[in-house]
Amino acid sequence: MISRPAWVAISPGVGVELWWVILAAFGAGVVDAMVGGGGLVTVPALLTSFPNTAPVLLLGTNKCSSVFGTSVAAWRYSRHVRLDWAWLVPAMLAAFLGACLGAWTLTWVAPDFLRKLLPAVLLLVLVYTLKFPQFGVEQGARGHSVRQRWMIALAIGVSIGWYDGFFGPGTGSFFIFMLVRFLGQDFLHASASAKVLNASTNLATLAVLGWSGAVWWQLGLAMAAANIAGSLLGSALALKHGTTLVRRVFVAVVTLLLLKTAWQAYV
Repeated sequence: MISRPAWVAISPGVGVELWWVILAAFGAGVVDAMVGGGGLVTVPALLTSFPNTAPVLLLGTNKCSSVFGTSVAAWRYSRHVRLDWAWLVPAMLAAFLGACLGAWTLTWVAPDFLRKLLPAVLLLVLVYTLKFPQFGVEQGARGHSVRQRWMIALAIGVSIGWYDGFFGPGTGSFFIFMLVRFLGQDFLHASASAKVLNASTNLATLAVLGWSGAVWWQLGLAMAAANIAGSLLGSALALKHGTTLVRRVFVAVVTLLLLKTAWQAYV
């Protein structure tokens, strides 16, 4: 279990490392606002810039940054894309609770067993997306009743929420894939809905890790400003170019996530 460590009092110095992670946070905001996967940029930047800092502290700091970016992207999408709040609100609450449980689990159990499993899951997502060219291109109902949509949304929220709190890489992309596959959304609407759900899971994880003392607040808030700027750019690109661009970026991000996680797990 994480105790409140002395290293939370460390203050970041203004140097190359600080500006590098701030730049990474901006890039992550652009990518994350479109298809998720911003952690693909920020987590490696944090780990390489501060190699002597406890990893759980850096993961908590990353959540401090990303919660602001995803929240701003969710707000921007909600102004331009019609969201189905009837199932999105309960899914958001389920995602919040799932992420709290996942973050609590992280304080007791290391997520090492997921490292070797994640590349296989990402490969399935990539193959399925490429196999069906029309997958997520058009918005279409799956013929579910209101109750069925609720149950599916709750299952997606709590399961991916738990994953985000416990491990995290690719959470936004997993949300998008699930919403397209099981609720019939196109990539643009799924990305908008995923931002709402991801903001909820980020907030929950930040609350648990922050309470445990595993957040470097000074650095996290500096990164948050850059992440917000990036999320504004990313959401603007997605809204301007629509589903086709979002689908292409989704494939690119999942491919990079697959390569990165496979390298870390097996090389």
